[in-house]
Amino acid sequence: MLEDEGPYAIGFLCPCGCEERIELTLMNGVSPRWDLIVDEMNRPTLKPSVYKQSGCRSHFWVREGKIIWCK
Repeated sequence: MLEDEGPYAIGFLCPCGCEERIELTLMNGVSPRWDLIVDEMNRPTLKPSVYKQSGCRSHFWVREGKIIWCK
């Protein structure tokens, strides 16, 4: 039985504008998974980066609510 506290997933539209939905798992014990940190100003940070393997193939970081594109 998983005993995670808080959300188990996060979903948002791809920031490139393609309008595809990205869903990331936050649960411990599954792979792949991401860590979500929300600061005191309610800005999200995700670790590791997000890399879409299909479609637009966007690759980016979410840091303090901002998108940082990978080259």
